[in-house]
Amino acid sequence: MPDVAERRRVFRRLHERGCFVIPNPWDLGSARLLVQLGFQALATTSSGFAWSTGRPDNHITLDDALAHFRVLADGVQVPINADFEKGFARDPDALARNVVRAAATGIAALSVEDSTGDEADPLFEFPLAVERIRASRRALDERTRDVMLVGRSEGFIAGRPDLRETIRRLTAFAEAGADCLFAPGLRSLADIEAVVKAVAPRPVNVLVGSGFTTVAALAEIGVRRISVGGALARSAWTGFLTAAREIAGQGTFTELGRAVPGIEMNAAFSTPAVKE
Repeated sequence: MPDVAERRRVFRRLHERGCFVIPNPWDLGSARLLVQLGFQALATTSSGFAWSTGRPDNHITLDDALAHFRVLADGVQVPINADFEKGFARDPDALARNVVRAAATGIAALSVEDSTGDEADPLFEFPLAVERIRASRRALDERTRDVMLVGRSEGFIAGRPDLRETIRRLTAFAEAGADCLFAPGLRSLADIEAVVKAVAPRPVNVLVGSGFTTVAALAEIGVRRISVGGALARSAWTGFLTAAREIAGQGTFTELGRAVPGIEMNAAFSTPAVKE
């Protein structure tokens, strides 16, 4: 198994300069193919993983998530950033205990959200949201200081698209100990640049789920890393549903002819994933 401490060192170094893409596999097979394509780090996707188990996003258990993190951390040589949703707890102390359990799976980093999951009141109150990050940082420092903590503010995907409030939260998360900041849902380069400047020198992650920008454009405004969330999983499901709907609705099979040949898939998975 690759050395966990070394992968964590590598992951921190990736955030020091430049801009890198950290794509989101949903299972071990997709993770190994992404590593073969040359990506230096991977991030889990709560939605992609949930869909692979037949459930909607935010409907997996803590034990499900921990097992998933361990499978990926054990199965590839690159660092793994875990999508830890809201940490499977509201209370900061309970969250801290869960964060320690997540770190023990061998991941290099984890993210903690300020989303409640309640449509009527979608974000934790500001003081609680900040204390949750502070408690997570303290727990990591007490057990394993080399795990990075990503502070996420979910306003733009939770029905509260307020840039000023998002920046207020992210800067407070940075002060509370978050190593990297993330506000999924931002699509304006001006808004993204405002976030980058507000939390500097801490690195910023940007979620890209469509063709609204490029790596070069984000790198130019100082973004350090780019993730794609559930978009790769959605792309895979698009191919599956397109072919299955054709069979079910028309009784034809033309979409299957577009599939990657089985011999190519077998060859890809015959490549050793972990050095002995």
